[in-house]
This record gives sequence, structure tokens and C-alpha cells, in this order.
Amino acid sequence: MLIRPIATSASDLDRVLPLLPPGRVGAWADADTFRDGLAKGEYRSEWTWVAEEGGETRAVALWWGTAHDTLPSVLNTLHVRESVGPDESRAALAAELLTAAHGEFAARGQDKPPEYHVLLPADWRDRPEAVAELAWRQEGARRAGLTVPLERLRYEWTPGNGTPAPSSRLRFRPEPDDEVFAGLFRAVLEGTLDVGSRTGAETMGADAQARAELAFYRDSMRGERSWWRIAETPQGDPVGFALPSRNTGSHVVGYLGVLPARRGHGYVDDLLAEITRLLAEEAGADLVRADTDLPNRPMAAAFDRVGYRNFARRLVLSAP
Repeated sequence: MLIRPIATSASDLDRVLPLLPPGRVGAWADADTFRDGLAKGEYRSEWTWVAEEGGETRAVALWWGTAHDTLPSVLNTLHVRESVGPDESRAALAAELLTAAHGEFAARGQDKPPEYHVLLPADWRDRPEAVAELAWRQEGARRAGLTVPLERLRYEWTPGNGTPAPSSRLRFRPEPDDEVFAGLFRAVLEGTLDVGSRTGAETMGADAQARAELAFYRDSMRGERSWWRIAETPQGDPVGFALPSRNTGSHVVGYLGVLPARRGHGYVDDLLAEITRLLAEEAGADLVRADTDLPNRPMAAAFDRVGYRNFARRLVLSAP
């Protein structure tokens, strides 16, 4: 079995595309999405790995990153042909493929394997075929060191759901000073139900995590910095903040946070509604998407109340 990144040749691209049919569980990219991502620099030949035997491409793994990244951010598509054998054989080949790529990424300076983001239907547990397609992928990822699972709910809003009205109890204002937002990011980490933010604060410290979050939304996302808003009472007391944004695919609910002393009053609805309203009315969004961790029930409930639809799930598999 030969495991390698693909070359930039058309012949290598032709080896990959047949393994990227649309609508497959566990795969974000079909052939068209992959071509488009290559043109944008979000997929790259050195981040696209295949396993070959007897002149046939038996498996493919696609890592994704932003156009300015030197190393990939996430694995988002993994497929092993059914002809490889039963699920145990597919899991074993997937593990071998991921382990080889992880080794190369580590040699180039990546200190931790990229997460694997598995796209799933919203009702995947009720679909035997989805359960089966996930099982060998998750086992292969586990053997390659991605042993920590986190399930996330994916939501979307469209104009047909109705544009929320401005809040009647909060006012929102822009704030050009990044240090003000850094302080707010740091403050809302206390008691946060967001697993990624909480883990980051525990490992690198609250200030470093807050600044990393701020830098990500300012520098890596495609939303406008001018969209960011601070939420205040009519008396000018801060309640939280709201960051409308966008990625390469759509406008998104970037980040929102309610200060610990202000929680328990339903302000999350006001912040989410303001993000949605701003994106719809000022940014012209006809689709807004968002994720929240499955354990974050208050945030999920807010999405339901504001008119978002849970259309899919994302299983994030990461190294400890």
C-alpha cells in the first residue's frame, strides 16, 4: 500500500474526484467543492492524501485550511472504498492514512493533529446507514490519535424565518478598540458552556484564550470588524457582546457572550437576534449558519426561539 500526498497534476486530481460523490456521510467536500477549494487555496495537494494499491486509489483524506495557513486546520473529508473490505479493514486503512499524514504535518511544525470534523444528518442516530458510515471513520480516527469526541448542533436561518426586530431592552453599539473586546472575551469565559473556549482557557489561560478568539474572528474570518457590537442596558451598563461574521461559505453567527453577572435574564436571545438582524439588513445575508455544542442547551434553545433550524450535526474528533 502506497500512502502519499497527491501531486498537482491533472492525473492525480482524476484519482481523487471519483472518491468524492455528493451527499456522503462524513464528507464535507464533493468533487465540485474540492475543485473550488483548490482554486481558493483552502484545499491543497500537500493536504490531500491518498492510499493506493495495484494502481487503484483505495482511500482519500482531505484537510482544509484558510488561504493564508501554512498547515491545515481540520480534516473534513475521509473516504475508504467499500472494496477494501469490511468496516474493520476500512477503519484500519483510514488509521494508516491519517497517521502518515499526521507524521508529515508534525515534521513541518504542527504540534497537534488537526481535528476531524464529521458532517452528519441532524437525525443520524435514527439512520442505520449513517451510524455505520460514522463507525468505521470514528474508529480509524481513534486509532490515529483523535480520541476525544464532541458533538455540535448546526443551525441555519433564512429570511423566510422572519428577521428579528431590534431589542426593546438593550442597545447595541460598535466599539473600535480591540482591548475592550479582549476584556469582554475574557470575562465571558467564566462559567462558559462552550467546550472549546473552556478547554482553551484551562490550557493556555483566560487572557491568552480571549486574545486568540479575538484574533481568529478579526484576522481569519471574512466578516467585517465594523459589524462587532457591544450590548448595553439603556443606562449604559455592559451586558455582553455580539460578533456577526462570515466564512467562505455563508454568513455566520460568529460569537456571542453574556457577562456572568447578567446571565439568567434571556439576554442571549437579544444578542442572537441582533446578530441575525444585522447580517440580514446590513450585510444582505440570505442565509446565516451557526454551531453550538450539544451540552450547551441554553444556546440551542435560543436558536430555536429566534427562528433557526437544526439542519445537521458536526462531530469533532480531536487529540487529547
